[in-house]
Parts: sequence; structure tokens; C-alpha cells
Amino acid sequence: MTPFTGKNEALENKMIGDDIVFKIDGVDVRGRIGQTIMEAADDAGIHIPRLCDVEGLDPQGSCRVCTVKINGRTAASCTQPVADGINVENRTPEIQEYRRDLVRMLFHEGNHLCPACEASGRCELQALGTDFGILQPDKYPYLQPSRPVDASHHDVMLDTNRCIRCGRCIRASAHVDHKNVFGYVGRGINKQVGVNGTDLAHTNAAVTDKAMEIGICPVGCIIQKRVGFFAPIGARRFDKEPITGKK
Repeated sequence: MTPFTGKNEALENKMIGDDIVFKIDGVDVRGRIGQTIMEAADDAGIHIPRLCDVEGLDPQGSCRVCTVKINGRTAASCTQPVADGINVENRTPEIQEYRRDLVRMLFHEGNHLCPACEASGRCELQALGTDFGILQPDKYPYLQPSRPVDASHHDVMLDTNRCIRCGRCIRASAHVDHKNVFGYVGRGINKQVGVNGTDLAHTNAAVTDKAMEIGICPVGCIIQKRVGFFAPIGARRFDKEPITGKK
């Protein structure tokens, strides 16, 4: 008797590059071996909300905003590989309310003053809040933490009041810039992003680093100096098109 290995022999026998067919909210979607559910959904023009995931960086699966149900069980779509015949629930009322609660908590755990923030209009958290209809505090109390602002660097500034612990800057600095400027410090509710020096000025960070690039930080935590309030209302990224890409 051939021993059980737990592997899907039918899947292994498919040639690399062959299509894998599965469903998202009842719609047939084609993916490829090695793709994640999120990648296949993006290729099919189906939007799955995300915050910690961004093109060009390895997925981390920490924010859980991209959570879907796969054959009835929850998983992060940015790290879960596609498989033949699976049924993915993406925009059901249950999943959407779960995501809405996660976004609510991110707003309430930090100090997000959108009208006075340089990232307003291109902030992904703000855009998701708009998409989910979160227009005012409606469920949880604000924690109003006291967090430092590091403006020591000549070209960039770090405002941890806005940090949502997505880890994008950490991965960009480690895997693309090979500098490890950023890393997590603290535990639990006190966990935040710190730098590998007494302050940002005493690191080898540069404004040209991938970690400092506009679009890596999804909120307004990392700000390039001298380019704040980059566009008037009406001309900003999410003024023109919602984060879902569908008006």
C-alpha cells in the first residue's frame, strides 16, 4: 500500500503554468500553481481589501483585512495558495462586517486626525474606512495613545501615532534596502515600529530607500519632508477612484 503523504497527487501531476479553477463568491476564477488567492483575484479584477500587503513585498498576513472564507474556514488571502475546486467567500455580509470591525479598531487604537494629515486622500486606512461606511466613531472608544514623533532626520519623519503595525516599512527596509532601519519594539498593545538607532537621524535611512517611498506606508506614519499636502482635495488618489477601483 502506498503510504499517505497528505499531498494532493492530482495537483502535483498538473504541469506548472496550468490553470487552477476555483470560485470566489460563486464566480469561476482561474489561478496558477504558486499564486495566492489574492493574486488570482487581482488578475481576475476582483478586489479583496488589504493593508499589510503591497506589490513588491513578501506577504505577511498580519492585518487580516484580507480574510476570506475557504470552504467554510477563514484564512488570509494574501498568504493562502490557490487550489483546485475551492469555494472562496469574499464579500459576504459576515466577512465584510469582520473587516469593518478590524478597520474600526485600527482607527480607534491610533491617533488618526484625517483632516490635518498629510496622507489624507492617499491613505489606505482612510479609504477603507470610507468604503466600509465608517464616517464617525460608532462602536469602540478611542484609546488616544501618547506616541512619539521623530522629526530628527533631514528628509523624512516618523509619526507613530498613525502606525497600524502593517510591517511594510520593516519588510521594505530589510528585503529591498538591506538596511533593517525599522523593526518592532514592545509587546501587545504597546507594540510599535522603532528604528535601529537613538532616532531616525542616527540610522542609515535615506529618502531614496524603498521603505520611505510614498505608497509603502499605507497611512501617514512615514512622511517625506517638503512634499506634505501634495494635492488639493478633489485631485488626490482616492478622490479620483475608490480603493476598490470600482465607482
